[in-house]
Order: sequence, then structure tokens, then C-alpha cells
Amino acid sequence: MYGYQDEFPQAPGLRYLNHAAVAPWPRRAAAAVASFAEQNVRLGARDYPDWLVLERQLRDRLKRLLNAPTSADIALVKNTSEALSFVAFGLDWQPGDRVVISNEEFPSNRVVWEALKPHGVEVVQVSLSGGDPEGALLSACGPRTRLMSISAVQYASGLRLDLERLGQGCRQRGVLLCVDAIQQLGALPFDVKSCDCAFAMADGHKWMLGPEGLGVFYCRSDLREQLKLHEYGWHMLEHAGDYDRNDWQPARSAKRFECGSPNMLAAMALEASLSLLEEVGMKNVGNALHERVQWLLDGLERINGVTLHSPRNPARRAGILTFTLDGQDNRELFEKLRSEQVVCAQRGPGIRFSPHFYTEARVIEETLALLGQMATR
Repeated sequence: MYGYQDEFPQAPGLRYLNHAAVAPWPRRAAAAVASFAEQNVRLGARDYPDWLVLERQLRDRLKRLLNAPTSADIALVKNTSEALSFVAFGLDWQPGDRVVISNEEFPSNRVVWEALKPHGVEVVQVSLSGGDPEGALLSACGPRTRLMSISAVQYASGLRLDLERLGQGCRQRGVLLCVDAIQQLGALPFDVKSCDCAFAMADGHKWMLGPEGLGVFYCRSDLREQLKLHEYGWHMLEHAGDYDRNDWQPARSAKRFECGSPNMLAAMALEASLSLLEEVGMKNVGNALHERVQWLLDGLERINGVTLHSPRNPARRAGILTFTLDGQDNRELFEKLRSEQVVCAQRGPGIRFSPHFYTEARVIEETLALLGQMATR
């Protein structure tokens, strides 16, 4: 994986461990954006048909990344929150319906469901702290449960759930499974078929190494027309581009969720970033990430006073490690690390590290050495 360092020519001394928040772009994404900008300056939209070809390539890459049946199942959206809102305000809710979530969700996957309270929808939060989080989630699915919405990987603890088990359990109970995949997609292999989810969504700016402002929404084909639309425009039509046509209908594909002009600038960058992940291969990306997370975990456990708040079991984690250091206020420790060019985040109970497949040995070793020094002060 170290052969890809040329793609990430980061500033000298920078120790970047924050891919669970916002990731650096690879060089090829920056080159794609620079080329697109120059093309706009010199030629404007003369070659717009070529841009549409690239957009189709992006959909195809996302289809493969999610192992979706077809690119028609893929919508390009602004972000995860928008996709979650398409589901939350698209389903036909009845008073008394329930949504099951966990008690560790990022606000995007909590607020959107709580906003359904005026429709009589109840949100049930399930603790994941026990030894069988999947069992707890499924046990909470009673006869009025319409949907379970869960993060594949919890943003603060880094807990990774068994999506195949959840998918099978939801199917047996007649419950729709909605997966916020933002902390897994691009970090580890992800498969909408094997987890049998109804919906999945993620932003491009974390593990997919793309820009903010562009994400993906997978909607199972048999459910697309069941989601009531709330956004309309020229781009979401079955005959988009036929501007003189008076009769219209929403696109049969997931493009029905894309009401207006696409974010072509972000598409250029994300398509390039995903080409890198495909080149490396998601199995290799996941293996390399596992090695780096294990390296960090082993080093953290050697530092006196460190308490780990993330799973030690490799099957239960992706790319996130969260910890605290005895005698250190989290905010103060975060600022100390930041002053040493360690880019990380303060999340949940402590400090969150999140490397990626390309993270250099230097970054991990220097960060652990700095923490060791801070622990002795």
C-alpha cells in the first residue's frame, strides 16, 4: 500500500488520522478538478456530453462499490442527510408506526426520524453496549416497526455491526433496513445484496476520499416508486432533456431523486478518487486499514493511562479508534495533538483516530510517540 504515497503528497510533519471526518483528496482528484476548471475557463460547456459520460462512469463505480444490482439503483445526492430525508419523508407512515435506531447514532440518523413525530411515528433507541447489539436491535422490532435505520459503523465508538444478520432478521420481521454506510463505504467492502438492505447512503468526503457536497443513495428497485417525492425539476424526469415535452413522469431509475442540475465539479473529483479505490481493490483497502488500526491499537495499549473506547475484536471495527488518557481533558488533549500536526477529532467519550489504507508508518509511530510523551507529563 505504500506504493500509493505519491497520491497523497501531504505537508511535511502532517499526521493525518481523520478520515472518519473529512479525508484528504488523492492527487488524481485534485488533477481532475484542475483540468475541469481549466476546461471551463477555456471552453465553457462545449464538451458537456463528455461530462455526462464521466457522470455515468461515477454511477457505475458506485454501483460496484455497493455491489448494487444496477447503476439505475444509484442516485447522486448532496449528502447522507438528504438521502435519509428522502426515505423518512417518502414512506407512507401511519400513526403508531415505529422506527428502530441505536443510542449511538450521528445526529443525521436520529433527527430525521424524530422529525416524524407529528406523523405519529415513534422512535425507539436501542443500547448497543451489551454483548449482542444485533440481537438487541432485532428484539426491539415489534409488530408496529416499519423500519430499522442503523449506521454500519458507529461514528464515535467505531463499533461495526453485522449487517447480514440485521438484514436477515429485518426481512423475517417484515421490517425495512436502512443503512447509513458513511463510516464503512470506502473503508471496507460493503454489499447491499448480502445485507439485504432497502436503502443505503453515504457521503463521498470520508473514506471515499472525495469532496464534500456529493454522496450516494441506494434505493432498492421495488421500493423506488413507494417513496413519495418532495423535490421536482427537469433532471429527475424520465425524459430529461426533452424540454418541449408537456407530459412528464419521474424517472424510473434512482435519478428520480435528483431534481436539478448535477454537482459536476464534485463528480469529477469523486470519480477520480473512486478510481484509486478500485485500482487498489476494496479487499486490499480493508486489509491495509485493518493493519494500521491494529498497529495503532497495540501502540495505544502500551501507553500508561490510555483507556480504549472502541472494540478490540477486529470483526467489530472498521477504521475508527477512540480513546481517553488519564489525567487529560479531552479538549486539551485534542488541542495538544493539533499543535503537533496530528489531525484527529474529539468525538463521543474521547479522541478519535481514523487512518486509511495509505497511512504511512511514520504517521502512526510519531503519533504514538507524542502520546507517550504526553502521558508522562
